[in-house]
Amino acid sequence: MPGNRFTLEVQPTIPQSIERLSDLANNLIYSWDRQVRSLFRRIDPELWERQGHNPKVFLRQVAQQRLDEAALDRVFMQDYHRVISSFDAYLAEKTVTDVSRLFGEGDLIAYFCAEFGFHESFPIYSGGLGILAGDHCKAASDLGLPFVAVGLLYRQGYFTQTIDGHGNQIAHYRPHNFDDLPIEAILDTDGNEMHVQVELPGRKVELKIWCATIGHVTLYLLDSDLPVNSEHDRSITYQLYGGDIHTRMQQEIVLGIGGVRALRALGLEPSVWHINEGHPAFQLLERVREYVATGDDFDSALERVASCSVFTTHTPVPAGHDIFHHDLMRQYLGSFIPQLKVDEGRFFALGASPTHPQGFNQTALALRCTRFHNGVSRIHGGVASHMEGYIWPQVPVEENPMGYVTNGVHAPTFLSREWINQLDLHFGGGWRNELRNPGFWRRVDDLPDHSFWSVRQTMKSGMFEDIRQRAVLMHRRNGTSEAQVARLIKHLCPTETDILTVGFARRFATYKRATLIFSDLTRLARLVNDPKRPVLFLFAGKAHPSDQPGQELIRRIHQISRLPEFEGKVVLLENYDLALGRRLVTAVDVWLNNPEYPLEASGTSGQKAGINGVINLSVTDGWWGEGYDGDNGWAITPHGPQYDAEFRNREEANELLDLLEYHVIPLYYERDGHGYSPRWVAKSKASMRTIMPRFNALRMVSDYGHHFYSRANEHGRNLARGSGRPAGELATWKRRILAAWDGVTIRRTNEAIRSIKAGQTLPIEVAVRLNGLAPEDVVVECLLGTENVSGEFELQETYSLIPGLSPQGDETPFSLHLPSTIPGLQFYKLRIYPWHPLLAHRFELGRMLWV
Repeated sequence: MPGNRFTLEVQPTIPQSIERLSDLANNLIYSWDRQVRSLFRRIDPELWERQGHNPKVFLRQVAQQRLDEAALDRVFMQDYHRVISSFDAYLAEKTVTDVSRLFGEGDLIAYFCAEFGFHESFPIYSGGLGILAGDHCKAASDLGLPFVAVGLLYRQGYFTQTIDGHGNQIAHYRPHNFDDLPIEAILDTDGNEMHVQVELPGRKVELKIWCATIGHVTLYLLDSDLPVNSEHDRSITYQLYGGDIHTRMQQEIVLGIGGVRALRALGLEPSVWHINEGHPAFQLLERVREYVATGDDFDSALERVASCSVFTTHTPVPAGHDIFHHDLMRQYLGSFIPQLKVDEGRFFALGASPTHPQGFNQTALALRCTRFHNGVSRIHGGVASHMEGYIWPQVPVEENPMGYVTNGVHAPTFLSREWINQLDLHFGGGWRNELRNPGFWRRVDDLPDHSFWSVRQTMKSGMFEDIRQRAVLMHRRNGTSEAQVARLIKHLCPTETDILTVGFARRFATYKRATLIFSDLTRLARLVNDPKRPVLFLFAGKAHPSDQPGQELIRRIHQISRLPEFEGKVVLLENYDLALGRRLVTAVDVWLNNPEYPLEASGTSGQKAGINGVINLSVTDGWWGEGYDGDNGWAITPHGPQYDAEFRNREEANELLDLLEYHVIPLYYERDGHGYSPRWVAKSKASMRTIMPRFNALRMVSDYGHHFYSRANEHGRNLARGSGRPAGELATWKRRILAAWDGVTIRRTNEAIRSIKAGQTLPIEVAVRLNGLAPEDVVVECLLGTENVSGEFELQETYSLIPGLSPQGDETPFSLHLPSTIPGLQFYKLRIYPWHPLLAHRFELGRMLWV
């Protein structure tokens, strides 16, 4: 139809009796409080779905009549007042927990991340990293931590995905109207927008500060899309993970440097700074620059910054780390480096890594400029210790400062509405206060089996209804015939849920091996088409627009789903987001995950599934290496990178199909006269019972609070005393150690006796050439241990050697009378390393010598 199309939105007036719906729409509590969301949905279910569950848009577009009717509906008003009362109580409550007690007046944690995933209505996330960051903020609010977060406000966010009739992923970038988002601009005392600036080559870029509220937590977001900036600079914050290497560099300058300046402009003085992944690492340099500008030398400023900084790495894949060429660093930070009052060589050394001699590694920068570091599972902590071991070159990887905190998920967000209702019915509302109590969750076993099964089937019915609609829309858009559409969705029937349903939904990266299950199509076809024991596979996920191998995985799954033997049994869904994710992780029967070991840093989708009674079938990588206990799911034996890829894939695919054929499928259909499988229900209960208390975000953030935030808070304050004099003392000591260390030697001077009698002591004497250092600058240790079944040394006890009173030439004697506390055959080792009482970690200098 010719002519211009003009837009007009007729907005209602919210009745005064329900005017606080606006308050609910502007606090992301709605992202986890289903009772809040249900109020909007009840007013107009169709509009709620059509507008993507967005409360702000909903309130602008809902019909006046609908609001007026709700205001006159007695039942609705009772629920409205109950929700408002709960909302107000949550915000008014001064939450005191074991974690919040660790922090006092003036303490503040600032959490920086490139993406945050709270809810599908706020699309500034791409996947796991962002959803984890969102869950971190939600749990920090629940625990009453003094906490703010900093990120970027993306005009287009991450892409919306469609899949065409040939299985090709189509990426759509659509600009967001910021009026639709639960954000507001920060204003200064004069009522003007608050802006900060960052320097880019030859120009300054203006950044607007916005904020979003997540319960008690505030998220500050930076936006470069301002008229004062050039068209190119306006686009810096357009797309998440979009553009080229220049875009990435500019975004990280905005996030890191601009983020610090935003907090300063707001008058906030964090006592702990948490960098979530390497993207915000320039934050550390900006804080060093601030201290240098007030008179500190570079090394002292660096110690002050590092002392209160936490860094979390999520990337066990080398290609996942941001590395900028030195020439690019000079181009963008050429005027910044001199402000640090350090030469270029020293500056580039901060980002040095062995594999990229001309590259500046953001992970290396973050590790060298923080004192508290962690991976995101026990396995990943070990992987990161090896990958980043070059930071501490002489320290054994098992002893270097890299720790771990296993990820967890925000249970109120991802626990289904049906389960919330069941838990309220059987346990009362108090279960929400027991999320970290494993003993409490043993009560899951007391739930009647038939009720447990019924809840699971109800959830599956709702999922089938949802994804059936999604699939029909996709196929009709792609021109699929109605007869074929019927075949493709024939098992997505809300009234026929008794079909074993396996879900696989995550980012389509090649190491996640989405197509491993298709390694033997003949065997798989036989399994899924058993008329008495059918199986349905649901797939969803996005591949990065530049990841062609990842997009090829999507095409392959599409092709298989169209084969006659797999029509309707393999279903590929498009546009995986939080809404679709919640549907899948709550309602499938089995959650499949088969990454290449050990490349799954943590993985949280299986945790979301497990807390809903979904049973995991997974390679024991990431979190499942800790979560699997033999009864709560199934484990695929991992084969590490030492094995040939073809062999590894063949072995793990065979084991996966064996588990399906001989364990999973028979157990699901083992009815024995029941309408369900009692042993399946027992395993489903075990999944929920064991995963809920160990892998929720409250436990995760509690771990950060106890083991990282509180230590960084204390250490930072200790080094900041007296205008940073302790930091200066430590920096001076480190310079002296590093200058002398290459000349330090240690040797055994007495005979190594091979046996003593019980009760006797073993004399140990060594001579140390200190090369100008003092005996108190070092620790000389004896490590006493035994041998395990693998022939490896297993530490039992540690003893320090005492320095002698007088040097012998240029060597200082150290000695120990080692007690015989362990009977039988044992072993000992001798080593020396530098030590100072102001160190955060005794091995942070990375220097150590062995006899």
